Amino acid sequence: MMVLAGFISFLTALTIGHGSLMVAIFGARILIIQFPLIFAIGRIFDWEDVIKIGKAMLWISFPMTILIGLQFFSPQSSWVNRGVGGDTGGAGFSGALGYFRPPGTFSFTTGVVQFYGLLAGYIFYFWLHPQHVNKIVLIAATGCLLLSIPLSISRSAIFEVFLSLVFSIIAAWRRPKYIGSMIAGGVIVFIIFQLLQNQSFFTISTAAFSDRFINANESEGGLNGVFLDRFLGGMIGAIENAPNLPFFGYGIGMGTNVGSNLLTGQSSFLIAEQEWGRIIGEQGLLLGFLVIIIRIAVTIKITRSAIRYLKTTDALAWMLLSFSFILLLQAQWGQPTALGFSILSGGLVMAAMNEPEYEDDEEDESDEQETEQLVSEEELSDQ
Repeated sequence: MMVLAGFISFLTALTIGHGSLMVAIFGARILIIQFPLIFAIGRIFDWEDVIKIGKAMLWISFPMTILIGLQFFSPQSSWVNRGVGGDTGGAGFSGALGYFRPPGTFSFTTGVVQFYGLLAGYIFYFWLHPQHVNKIVLIAATGCLLLSIPLSISRSAIFEVFLSLVFSIIAAWRRPKYIGSMIAGGVIVFIIFQLLQNQSFFTISTAAFSDRFINANESEGGLNGVFLDRFLGGMIGAIENAPNLPFFGYGIGMGTNVGSNLLTGQSSFLIAEQEWGRIIGEQGLLLGFLVIIIRIAVTIKITRSAIRYLKTTDALAWMLLSFSFILLLQAQWGQPTALGFSILSGGLVMAAMNEPEYEDDEEDESDEQETEQLVSEEELSDQ
């Protein structure tokens, strides 16, 4: 259904929409190529593959944290903050107290937030199942996660970590055997935090983060205003504005920054900044709602499966869902980094529920088949 919606939207964009082939291709690829990858990852990968990716992310967190630390304390003219295409203006985004939000290895601060959001899901899982990972690496990666929150100067970063914490508490409530591991992890986190508190770089970054948190919340009407505007507000506003739009929208891809650049020469939100508004504005009432309903349905389906898996096996799918849930439902897929993390994390949640196939098991099965064949041949010779 999603691929079909993508093809129809591609045709309507060329015929009665913006008419740009490149913009239509850029927009349609999200539904025709990227979205199906969720299910491809979910079929091809298994539990062991998902664990290997988690271990790799723990190791990657070390150089990533060093990099965002250098970007945070360096001027935007520094080589470490060089922007896309060698932009000497810097890749940092406005933060607080004269410091900028670092992009890490990504083109924008969004990538840093989502990298550490996915990392948080893995770290909380490994604290629930410490037998799957090296303890020293896990402790060091936990320290990197704590450091990343103030260095990112992003409210979304602390929100992602908070979500993972809530999901881990629910996991412990459903399976009390996790309580001991959670307490041990909590003690380690407290010790790491106490050690970091006495470091000047942590104090400076925490002050910048606190200043941005307070000022941004006040300007957006407090926590309720932020939640309603960024999450529910985007949904409600898109639905209310739908009757004022063309039935098939303005054309798929037009609401992205790339589409805006190709059509006008400038990066901007030609339709809407919020995701639901962009979808309905690009594809219209019918196809836009179809895409939104599919995203909601997939999110619900994966959530129900992760809950069942939590009850019967382990918490891997459930903890990764703490990151992918919002992305699958409401992330800005017009932005390639957010799209990539959405597809990857959604596929990993599905793959985490696939039992691994061991070569030893296959060898045992072949040995049993050979034994049965020999027995049957002996019986035939006796007869």
